[in-house]
Amino acid sequence: MPPTYTPLARVPAAAWRMLALGVAAQAAGTLLVSTPVYLIPLLHVERGLPLAQAGALASAPTLGMVLTLVAWGALADRLGERWVIAGGLAATALLAALAAGADDLVRLGVLLGLGGAASASTNAASGRVVVGWFPRERRGLAMGLRQVSQPLGVAVAALAVPPLAASGGTRGALVPTAGVLAVLALACAAGIRNPPRPGAAQVAAAGNPYRRDRFLLRIHVVSVLLVLPQFTLTTFGLVWLTLGLGWGATAAGVVVGGAQFVGALGRIGVGVLSDRVGSRVRVLRWVAGSGVVALAALAGVGFAQWPVAVAVVLVLASTISVADNGLAFTSVAEAAGPRWSGRALGLQNTGQFVAASAVGPGVGALVTAIGYPASIALVALAPLLALPLVPRHDQHR
Repeated sequence: MPPTYTPLARVPAAAWRMLALGVAAQAAGTLLVSTPVYLIPLLHVERGLPLAQAGALASAPTLGMVLTLVAWGALADRLGERWVIAGGLAATALLAALAAGADDLVRLGVLLGLGGAASASTNAASGRVVVGWFPRERRGLAMGLRQVSQPLGVAVAALAVPPLAASGGTRGALVPTAGVLAVLALACAAGIRNPPRPGAAQVAAAGNPYRRDRFLLRIHVVSVLLVLPQFTLTTFGLVWLTLGLGWGATAAGVVVGGAQFVGALGRIGVGVLSDRVGSRVRVLRWVAGSGVVALAALAGVGFAQWPVAVAVVLVLASTISVADNGLAFTSVAEAAGPRWSGRALGLQNTGQFVAASAVGPGVGALVTAIGYPASIALVALAPLLALPLVPRHDQHR
């Protein structure tokens, strides 16, 4: 049966302002979380810190974020989005400034971990504010645009942190980050307005969405499975091209960077498609099925040792592997409703981050044992397992 297309609703001007502030807020939080990653060369090469310790320092903000995502979501459910986002950014700015003045690595790691915990406020709350302000027929586009905030924050960190660290050390990298966070905290406090919220009677009637059925649980599990290919390709794509297939570092970097750019556009594209089709889960099912095909094709050209074909299919597979994020995020927010979406989005992100943290050691061990193509073929089982778990119909409250 061919898809039916839903006419697009008009979006109020205020909604676009909320989207812009939400994207900027989460990009700034991602900037803080990503900054220590690009301090590793400084700490390891110039200051002699063992690579394992430098890596642990770089992971401190992510650990702090994972531990507080649900708590920030619950606070957004109770208090609203405006002060959760603005307050979280202000706390992140303060902690980044304190980290810039840290005189030992333990204190630096603790402050970066607390900064990551504070930055988690933007993850759940910025999604809530976008869903609350945009009509359902345009949320796919809005959440697709919002999902660009993460690669945007990573890109800014990759461009800005190394030269700042080279000239000013950790202080030189963290002080500008603190300044950006402080400015955005003020902008969000002034510009964000909480969307309308349901009354007490509606909340009582709606109840806990997790007790109603398994829709949200199924979306969470599907997202965990689909994040495995995403982080596999992100983590090992460059290494495979250079060490496995003999590509130069610059050429391989162009391929991987291009895949990230195309992937960002893909997130927006599938969001628009879900708006036009009128269903998140239908497009999510298409993405999962396409992921199986793309990963199988990538494994096939890898076994054949066709370097150019591997690069082309790698870009395609990477684009598909990130396309589900906005769809699932929007679906969770719509199904949970305005009084539960913060907690539900916190759980959504927590599951994905925990699964992503297992990719490095898990897939790394697989590659060591059976090689890149066979490992990719096994990773293709993840979207295959996700396919029957995708719900048949959307829920929105």
